[in-house]
Amino acid sequence: MFDRILIANRGEIACRVMETAQGLGVSCVAVYSDADAGAKHVAMADVAVHIGGAAPAESYLRGDVIIQAALDTGAQAIHPGYGFLSENPEFVEAVEVAGLTFIGPSALAIRAMGLKDAAKALMVEAGVPVVPGYHGADQDDALLAAEAEAIGYPVLIKAVAGGGGKGMRLVEDASGFAAALASARSEAQTAFGNSDVLVEKFVTQPRHIEVQVFGDGTSAVHLFERDCSLQRRHQKVIEEAPAPGMTEEMRAAMGAAAVRAATAIGYCGAGTVEFIVDGSGELKPDNFFFMEMNTRLQVEHPVTEAITGVDLVEWQLRVAAGEGLPTAQEHLSINGHAFEARLYAEDVPAGFLPATGTLSHLRFPDGVRADSGVRAGDTISPFYDPMIAKVIVQGPTRAVALKRLSAALKATQVGGTVTNLAFLGALAGHAGFGRGEVDTGLIARDLETLTAAPEVAPRHLVVAGMAALDLLEPGEMAGFTLWQLLRHSVTLVAQEVRHEVSVEVLSPVRQRWYVNEEEIIAERLGECWQIGGVPAPAVAVAGSLVTVFDRYGLTIAVVDPLDQAVGAAGDGNLIEAPMPGLVKAVDAVPGQAVSQGDRLAVLEAMKMEHSLLAARDGVVAEVLAAAGDQVEAGAALIRLEAEA
Repeated sequence: MFDRILIANRGEIACRVMETAQGLGVSCVAVYSDADAGAKHVAMADVAVHIGGAAPAESYLRGDVIIQAALDTGAQAIHPGYGFLSENPEFVEAVEVAGLTFIGPSALAIRAMGLKDAAKALMVEAGVPVVPGYHGADQDDALLAAEAEAIGYPVLIKAVAGGGGKGMRLVEDASGFAAALASARSEAQTAFGNSDVLVEKFVTQPRHIEVQVFGDGTSAVHLFERDCSLQRRHQKVIEEAPAPGMTEEMRAAMGAAAVRAATAIGYCGAGTVEFIVDGSGELKPDNFFFMEMNTRLQVEHPVTEAITGVDLVEWQLRVAAGEGLPTAQEHLSINGHAFEARLYAEDVPAGFLPATGTLSHLRFPDGVRADSGVRAGDTISPFYDPMIAKVIVQGPTRAVALKRLSAALKATQVGGTVTNLAFLGALAGHAGFGRGEVDTGLIARDLETLTAAPEVAPRHLVVAGMAALDLLEPGEMAGFTLWQLLRHSVTLVAQEVRHEVSVEVLSPVRQRWYVNEEEIIAERLGECWQIGGVPAPAVAVAGSLVTVFDRYGLTIAVVDPLDQAVGAAGDGNLIEAPMPGLVKAVDAVPGQAVSQGDRLAVLEAMKMEHSLLAARDGVVAEVLAAAGDQVEAGAALIRLEAEA
């Protein structure tokens, strides 16, 4: 076993790797950017090395600097985590040239699976079923259109170097093929520097089922499947293992196919073979098709660990250190069912926009595994993925595990930023999902219901008002004068609705509140407040924001009295940044006539690009930002001339 390793990553995966490595007595070196100087993974590490600026290109993607940090600190190996350099074959080669061990597959294996078209050709040779389609090198438009006709519509155009849904277009019939092809190629070139595409049959009710594999370079095993069908815009939201409705016959067939895929490239370490499955009926062993192989540890690996009892990071370290496979296939089995929900800082009502903020409060319920790279007091940065944690539960059956997931989400408390917690809770309670009726289109079909804002009740406003006026802790004779009862008022904003609430403090343990003409008594019994006879939920205060920990967390703003006369910000003519980020492009110029819906600028934040559109017809008066500017939320970017 190694004495010291370097983890070339950040956030929850860096912390996750350290937990196992340090538990094995292995010393860990962390690397960090300017933005991560005070991060959790830095605090956990035995040694930490600064590697550059906040942007990934200035730090976590600087392979030469990371390798030098490993050499300088005496590390013997580098664990890449996932993302960043984890699937970069040139980095793997550089690590090995430096005399270090890369904890993962060979550069050859990564290259073999790096391009979707070449990988699928390799899988055909290995006897792994692939989706009917065209994966050739000839990229002539007419040829691609003819292949689409031969395959039969609907078809999917996909960038061969793609991922995350970029360079992907669904085409329903021949009339839309040319435009979709041009669009996919343009996006693929921008995202990956490679405009080549493949064309394949689109499965109308697809399920995304993947198989965890592990190899030692000569042989491989599988650790069963995960269902990752609950997706939004090709991004996974809730994953589970095993897949609902899976038969032993199909499990054996998929597992064998995944092992063939791994052994075909001499795979070493943890990897995932992803399959698309027709979910329109019962699962059948002849109805799954290879999509791609991820040559790294996956974000959702904890659900596999939960049902198998295997620590995949420990296996990675042992095999990279020269051991063979720790366990034979016949000794692996499934125990119960597990779910993982990805908790993000994002504004769901605003279209799942990534959010930032300082976490004033962060708490997970006892008995729940929460893999997180942040703590209370940490800031969600605009430079990286806004994940707060992965909430993982297990139960003896799927029904029990799902109930535990729902309970865990309800008991999770996050203060200081908006989150997708309510959205996750709605998914956990979705009737179809509960029955195991999962496919990749479920969220899109029920998006309006799943994203409905939780109701803010009067008692929530009362406890927010108590926090705002420092009335949660009783003080002697609070609120009394010698001649009259004193009434306090506060203005609160919840879900863009303004509420004027007031209180009369009747005694140190009794208050009378007025909310929207409703009278509510708050009374302290022992150490707890009762509001209208119901126990008051916990709260966290961060500046002018109060988070009420009920209904997955309700964010209520306290309006400063000095600001009340100012009114709504802006004059309706400003295009503002909806979140902190980098201005990637500015399309507007002063004097330009624009129409409603025209793209005026592009903002990049947390690995996503957001087009800022004109809200009305008009003329550009001023351009207030330039490409390359780092801006805060609410920053004025473009101003239109006032309407006549």
